Amino acid sequence: MKFHHESLRNLVQKVFSRAGCEPPEDVQLAQHLVDANLVGHDSHGVIRIPRYIEWLKKDMVRVNRKVSVVFESDVISVLDGDLGFGQSTGEQAMKYAIDKVGRHGVSILALRRCGHLGRIGEWAAMGARAGYVSLHWVNTTGFGILVAPHGGVERRLSANPLAAGVPLEGRDPIVLDISTSAIAEGKVRVAFNKGTTVPPGCVIDADGNPTVQPADLYADPKGSLLPFGAHKGHGLSILTDVLAGALTGSGCSAPGAPELVNGMLVILLDPSAFSGDGQSGPAFSEDLQRFVEWVKSARTADPDGEILLPGEIEERTRAKRLQDGIELDDKTWGDILTTAAELGIPEEEAKGLAGA
Repeated sequence: MKFHHESLRNLVQKVFSRAGCEPPEDVQLAQHLVDANLVGHDSHGVIRIPRYIEWLKKDMVRVNRKVSVVFESDVISVLDGDLGFGQSTGEQAMKYAIDKVGRHGVSILALRRCGHLGRIGEWAAMGARAGYVSLHWVNTTGFGILVAPHGGVERRLSANPLAAGVPLEGRDPIVLDISTSAIAEGKVRVAFNKGTTVPPGCVIDADGNPTVQPADLYADPKGSLLPFGAHKGHGLSILTDVLAGALTGSGCSAPGAPELVNGMLVILLDPSAFSGDGQSGPAFSEDLQRFVEWVKSARTADPDGEILLPGEIEERTRAKRLQDGIELDDKTWGDILTTAAELGIPEEEAKGLAGA
């Protein structure tokens, strides 16, 4: 089934409002989840609704939390999210960091103890749209351990994503958004719901055997995700756990955590602060434009091919889905309807809100 993005947002907002989220949190959750679907990251979109509500019922995430300041200096901020929804606490934290970089040229922010932050590329894009180079590392403590270390067959690490946004004058920012695992767990969940397979080299079963079956990740005993690029992804994952976990005070991956807790380290840099005269940095913008044109001018392997910048495919997917709608598989849609009904939203009302 395909859904118009605004109609789908209406339903998502209603679901989280019924779950106890007050404005603007219900709007933030709807905006971020549907936007993830719009740019093609279905793994971080509305498929998350049933799990978020399940966590809320178990007090694994909390509604209407405000970030609190643990420590700050001119350029460093340490904020605590009080296990609030990441779409809300993450937005609060980014606004805090953006305000500080505007005054000091650099802002280093440590966000600890918040719920699932969703698509990390959105936070990188938020910083870049404000005119800043935006760097992010995110880890998950305990509950989100999914990845076997390089050479291992047991889960020890989380997907540990990292993201970066770079402002680009006159066009959408460059946005790199990757997990250090070979595939995000949410993408395995999407494949599981659709009844399809995952690419080779992403998942192993509980005995360490390669598999393309999503069910092997969730079996008893459970399988594991693999780091991307063997030792390279493994090394980046270790580094991400250190920066987002130990350094922020949120904690590195450890067994036995009762809830999914994200930690995020954010570094924002104002390009004008590096120009030496405090003015906007034309050299930065001009050099980026030259560099982009040079990279994109490379002869392509496919005669009809094109060199894309990080983030371009997401923006093209957004344009297409804004026009054509967001497609959801039957299981994902059914799970959303079931969750809505559990919150007192009858099926017909839910379908009406979503334009189904």
